[in-house]
Amino acid sequence: GKRVMVTGASSGIGEQMAYHLARMEAHLLLTARTEAKLQKVVERCLELGAASARYVSGSMEDTSFPEVVVKEAENTWGGLDMLILNHISYSHFTYFNGDVEHVRKLLETNFLSYVAMTVAALPMLKESEGSIVVVSSVAGKTGIPFVAPYSATKFALDGFFSSLRQEFIIDKVNVSITLCVLGYINTESAVQMVSHVIQDTPAPKEECALEIIRSGALRQRELYYPSWTVRSLLLLHGIAPDFLDSLIRSSYKVENVRR
Repeated sequence: GKRVMVTGASSGIGEQMAYHLARMEAHLLLTARTEAKLQKVVERCLELGAASARYVSGSMEDTSFPEVVVKEAENTWGGLDMLILNHISYSHFTYFNGDVEHVRKLLETNFLSYVAMTVAALPMLKESEGSIVVVSSVAGKTGIPFVAPYSATKFALDGFFSSLRQEFIIDKVNVSITLCVLGYINTESAVQMVSHVIQDTPAPKEECALEIIRSGALRQRELYYPSWTVRSLLLLHGIAPDFLDSLIRSSYKVENVRR
């Protein structure tokens, strides 16, 4: 019966989160760019037992879109219990080529729209004492080669939402913020982008999606998934950052990276 909004819900981790939430009989509002895919996900959610499911298609590159989506939740439910921010814009896995405009575009979609969604939804979340779940990456905790623009947006998410959490506590606002620090997950887009360079086996998106929902429901500060891999990386980042950097570089087939 919880009212949950999931962004980037037409494929990958977002799609899997929608299915898990449907089995939990949540009310769902899903967003993504591709309407045809969203329609299929909504149909499947209803088959799986969602209390209700609807979608709003559009691009987060449109600065007015976050307000439109949140307004839909307000008009439909009159409130919101959980906001799951999961969408990203496409970025190349390659050496940074100096394209400042690409960095600006990624910041607009991968960071600023997260802020805009949060601002628009906050009055409803304060009323319900709800939760904000922010899907981030290990690339937002430590430097990863070949993803400099993407990494910048994920570091920005950590900085903003960690600061906002502090302000909520000071101001006695009972809205939880969970930052999800993800490693290599077997989504179609991730595998297509990096499988020729990264030798690791990706973690399952279905389990990842469930862990994200669990961490949000339990109001955890941060989620690390896959747990052992991400925790090990962050531990090394704290005590031996140069060693971690060399470890990351040595694990890549650098010769396969296209310039």
